[in-house]
Amino acid sequence: MRGPKHLHPSDNERNDARRNDARSDDARLLVGLADGSDAVLAELYKRYFPMVLHLILNNSGSEDDAKDIYQEALIVLYEKVSEGSLELHCQLKTYLYSVSRRLWLKQLSKRSRNGSGLIDQENLADVDDDLTDHHARDRQFSLMADSLDRLGEPCRTLLEDFYIRHLSMQDITDKFGYTNTDNAKTQKYKCLMRLKRLFFSVYKEER
Repeated sequence: MRGPKHLHPSDNERNDARRNDARSDDARLLVGLADGSDAVLAELYKRYFPMVLHLILNNSGSEDDAKDIYQEALIVLYEKVSEGSLELHCQLKTYLYSVSRRLWLKQLSKRSRNGSGLIDQENLADVDDDLTDHHARDRQFSLMADSLDRLGEPCRTLLEDFYIRHLSMQDITDKFGYTNTDNAKTQKYKCLMRLKRLFFSVYKEER
């Protein structure tokens, strides 16, 4: 009987490489920001402003509001980097999102006719708490991607077709040559169960 399946060395090396690449890229951007690089500033806007714009447009704000908030978030980041007080325990995009969210909630509280207290108390999370939450989500997405890589075919493509490409069960039946949609649904269920087992196996190994 075979023992429990573990990550192959190549899988571990690939995961480490991804994390190292992300940290290295974030470090490069932080150094460039501290040095006042216009190119890095432009890159930060191109990469991460869209997510802040989306956040604010969906929470009673305008594009001009988003530009102001993102600029403030970059100033906060610049000051912390310059002071040497930045402790980045998550991806840079997560940090910028969290700071922007906090700044926007404060701005909404100022605009509220009922005063800032109620909004601050009920809706305004500390940046540290927000970062912890987003860091956990980033880690889960990363583990899920790793699990999909290990899942193999045809399960990987089938699940991506259904959940990401939003193909109908009839389309999947035709594509994979199943007898009918019921058989396709059964296969999808089996693939999903395999993915969940892989995910929790990887999750335990990462802890």
